[in-house]
Amino acid sequence: MDLADVNQKMQRAVEFTRADIAVIRTGRANPALVENVMINAYGGTARLKVMELGTLSVPEANMIVITPYDQSIAGDIRRDLEAANLGVTPVLDNGIIRITFPPLTEERRLEYVKMLHVKLEDGRVKIRQVRHEKMSEFKRLFEDGTLPEDDRYSLEEELQKVTDKMMEEIEKLGKVKQEELMKI
Repeated sequence: MDLADVNQKMQRAVEFTRADIAVIRTGRANPALVENVMINAYGGTARLKVMELGTLSVPEANMIVITPYDQSIAGDIRRDLEAANLGVTPVLDNGIIRITFPPLTEERRLEYVKMLHVKLEDGRVKIRQVRHEKMSEFKRLFEDGTLPEDDRYSLEEELQKVTDKMMEEIEKLGKVKQEELMKI
């Protein structure tokens, strides 16, 4: 019996959590905040992510600049970024979109920390779900008589070690992000 599939599923849950918390705004501008916003381009005939429509750069700590590959869709990008309710106003200037992020207030930082904890808990739940499915499989195999009791318990111990390792990774992600959020 191999736990490689469990490790892979749990790693996917960690990566999903990493991507999920990347969009939480810190005091610094981060392209992850806008790169996955969907844009209705070319008169609504194409629905693409910002990162597929142009280059994103961070020239200053509080600014993201988007340079569209096709200048004709710059207005579409600006319009849909504004509609995405990011709490900022994109400005179109000579075919380039500038997004300036105001400094975070203490109240807003605390809101983001709460949001972070919710997203981290979602990641933990996904990991526990994978563990639960595998534990159920071990139990079923044991009851069918295809998995000896000693093997079942050693596999469950190994599964718990993998689970603990993944939970630790999520904790590290959360700690780093929370430090970023609270840094002024």
